[in-house]
Order: sequence, then C-alpha cells, then structure tokens
Amino acid sequence: QVQLVESGGGLVQAGGSLRLSCAASGSTLWFRAMAWYRQAPGKQRELVATISNGGSTNYGDSVKGRFTISRDNAKNTVYLQMNSLKPEDTAVYYCNAQALTTRAYWGQGTQVTVSS
Repeated sequence: QVQLVESGGGLVQAGGSLRLSCAASGSTLWFRAMAWYRQAPGKQRELVATISNGGSTNYGDSVKGRFTISRDNAKNTVYLQMNSLKPEDTAVYYCNAQALTTRAYWGQGTQVTVSS
C-alpha cells in the first residue's frame, strides 16, 4: 500500500525557482528508483529526472543543468529543485516510484506555471 503526494507547485516568474516535494506513505527504500515526470496540455508525459536507490541521477535534456533531483530516505521524500525556470517548463509535475517488482506508483500531480 503506497501513496505519493506532491506539493510545492505554484506560479513563478521566468528565471525563478521552485522546489517540489513528493512524500511517500511507504519507505523510499522499498523502490528501485523514484522519478519526476511532467505533462503539459496536449503533450505526452515526459521524463524530467530519476534517482536510483543507489543515488544515481538522470535528467531529461530539456532540464539538465537547471533541475536537481534528490531523496531523503529518513523522511520518505523525494525533491525536485527547479532553477532558471522557463515558460516551457509549465506543466503538471508527477512523482513516480518504481517498486522492486514491475509495479509503478504515481502521485496526483502538482501544477507549475512559469510566467514570462
């Protein structure tokens, strides 16, 4: 039984920063990896960043150098620090957790809007 709850979204000016949080009802140690995805209206969901249980990270090309994913296992929380935000970053951001099996869990999303 796992639930993921995102928070931290909102409206920000271009060039600004936001930090998203994803709180898991279960331990983040139960997962092979956790990730952030995003989806803009009319667009397919795209991978933003991943972090493995060993701490390795990967980023989508569009956010590399601007976003940082991190995880606090003691708090069962994964974060996405977003800097130098652009209007094209506007989307609903979803937390994803990959279980040790093939099962994946999703949060309900948090809206990020970047104004010009």
